[in-house]
Amino acid sequence: MANNALLVMDIQRDIVDIADDGSGYLPRLRRAIDGARAANIPVIYVVIGLRPGRPEVSTRNRVLTAAVRDGLFTEGDPGTDIHPDIAPQHGDVVVTKRRGSAFSGSDLDLVLRVRGIDSLVLTGIATSGVVLHTLCQAGDLDFDLTVLADACLDTDPEVHAVLTGKLFPRWADVVTVEDWLKAITPQ
Repeated sequence: MANNALLVMDIQRDIVDIADDGSGYLPRLRRAIDGARAANIPVIYVVIGLRPGRPEVSTRNRVLTAAVRDGLFTEGDPGTDIHPDIAPQHGDVVVTKRRGSAFSGSDLDLVLRVRGIDSLVLTGIATSGVVLHTLCQAGDLDFDLTVLADACLDTDPEVHAVLTGKLFPRWADVVTVEDWLKAITPQ
């Protein structure tokens, strides 16, 4: 049986403010988090944090350069805090990454390997950002993958639909929060 972890990625105040469309995203994500905890599945939070002065940002990186221009992601700024509606609990691990993938510039792989985790359940904002990048890298690292389609969000609904409906199913099981909760809840 696989050792699962639920990754809650980039659900930070500034990112939620930009992307949340009022569709009930945070309550759905909260249900997934609560369900994971009830099933004793570790919840690992991943946040993007850049050092003051942003020495890890190259002008060749279009996404990070635009974020820096907008003043996003500086460690210690209130906007980089995890959104309070899904805040970590005592014992939850919080990993700081420096780029798109949850693995980039972080110790996520070490945290997962030490715990014997070989299966990841992905959630986060944005579907075309952290979720896509993490899915690709996690697949290359031989993790078994599940994406909770309605616990991912993107500022472009069409891109979200293409990724979760056409691309992600090639590499992962793509399910809804409710279907995943049914699968992890003992009958």
